Amino acid sequence: MKWWKSKIKQKLDFENQKENALKYAEESSNESSNQFTGDYTVDLELVRKEIGHNWDVQFREFQIGNTGVHAVIIFVNGLSDKELINNHIMKSLMLSFSEKSYDDPSFVKGAVSKELIKNQVLSISELTEVYDLKGLVSKVLTGSTALLVDGMSTVLILGTTKGKSRNIEEPVSEALVRGPRVGFTETLSDNTALLRQHGDTRNLSIINFQVGQRTKKELVIVYMQEIADPNLVEEVKKRIKKINIDDVPESGYVEQLIEDNYLSPFTQVQNTERPDRVFGALMEGRVAVLLDGTPFALIVPVTFSMLLQSPEDYYERWLPSSLIRLLRYLAAAISLLGPSLYISFVSFHQGLIPTKLAFSMMGTREGVPFPAIIEALIMEVAIEILREAGLRLPKPIGATMGIVGGLVIGEAAVQAGIVSPIMVIVVALTAISSFAIPQYSAGITLRMLRFGAMFFATMFGLYGVVLFFLFLCSHLVKLKSFGVPYVSPTVPYRASDWKDFMVRMPLMMMKRRPKMLHTKDSIRKD
Repeated sequence: MKWWKSKIKQKLDFENQKENALKYAEESSNESSNQFTGDYTVDLELVRKEIGHNWDVQFREFQIGNTGVHAVIIFVNGLSDKELINNHIMKSLMLSFSEKSYDDPSFVKGAVSKELIKNQVLSISELTEVYDLKGLVSKVLTGSTALLVDGMSTVLILGTTKGKSRNIEEPVSEALVRGPRVGFTETLSDNTALLRQHGDTRNLSIINFQVGQRTKKELVIVYMQEIADPNLVEEVKKRIKKINIDDVPESGYVEQLIEDNYLSPFTQVQNTERPDRVFGALMEGRVAVLLDGTPFALIVPVTFSMLLQSPEDYYERWLPSSLIRLLRYLAAAISLLGPSLYISFVSFHQGLIPTKLAFSMMGTREGVPFPAIIEALIMEVAIEILREAGLRLPKPIGATMGIVGGLVIGEAAVQAGIVSPIMVIVVALTAISSFAIPQYSAGITLRMLRFGAMFFATMFGLYGVVLFFLFLCSHLVKLKSFGVPYVSPTVPYRASDWKDFMVRMPLMMMKRRPKMLHTKDSIRKD
């Protein structure tokens, strides 16, 4: 049997090698046939066949001054800056180019040298050369302008990109009372500039990648060269290079393709719109990933405690920041276990409830035809639908819909005797607690796990809640984000990292960077 399997494997490997060889040969022949020749008519026809059918691709043919040399510029209407094209390309080549203007030995009637155009004619900063059709098409369709000149076997690519972008505004998903009112935009160059603006960032390294097989997009990884662990940087690079997908429209795709365990309900990559949060993570030794076309940056590695922290924790004094952080942990516990604890006490452990409170709760449940789990499911599902509806509705009526809808449905359900008033209070407290979590993705995770805790409580009571919590803890202990334990610094225990864990100690006591990141420079300040 093993011999038969090995033979099949060898045959499959041979077929794959043969297929790859044929594919490589075909690509090589296509590439050689798409090389520019220097013949203006042949090269122009080659480009027209490839992208000339697109309505927004413009071909502007002209002659270079009084030389008689034919040329054409190719650009996409709407993506390229026409003012830059007119004033610094067309004007320079058509009007300023004359036989008396340049003292160059290669300048003769009927011919124009590439060096002359690059060094003395074009007044544009970004200029590269391409030698084949593939390079031209990828650049033109992203906003650059191609200059094809008769007699030149290379095409000049001129940086004329003018993408539509919005103004820099305060992030909607991460509002702060105190802190910068600046958020990332959909333009990658603006986002990298926002990180550079934090000060003298000579150690800030930005490495470029292209992701997407059919639609190429720019992606950069950012890290502090003298702080970040080189092994972490290499791991991020390796995972980015492995991305093999047609299109990457948003950083959420990258997040899902580079995370350690896609079956885990917990997010292992932090997303944020705030440059100050990203820069703070870089100074700790983490790595950021920014994608063109989205305002959400990614931070790796991530721990569970990071999802309950806010940049505002460091802008306020340590005492109020620590108390608010502890309040968030309490809110997370209520959001996860609130309804399940109510179900377990009401259904299994009435004796653990104080006598007066038990009589009050039983009185409110009189006449309710459903068990506690059905009550909880009705109200939780209603709240989730209202929350989703509030997000999708137009902003002026979204918030009103959520508040009014919750009040109306809760009151109507109590009046109809479908649910008890105490259940409405429990569900409302749970919903409010989930809003106190700074990271939206972490809130979604707890909301999802809440239903699992409710079913465990229905089957086993308080023992089920404890069992569910132990299952959750065992999963979290095994979970890692880019090699860093997800529940660090709890497991493994590192006393020095607890200074910025459940409480935030004074800044003068936080002299070292987190040990779990294995940074080059562990000293934050002397």
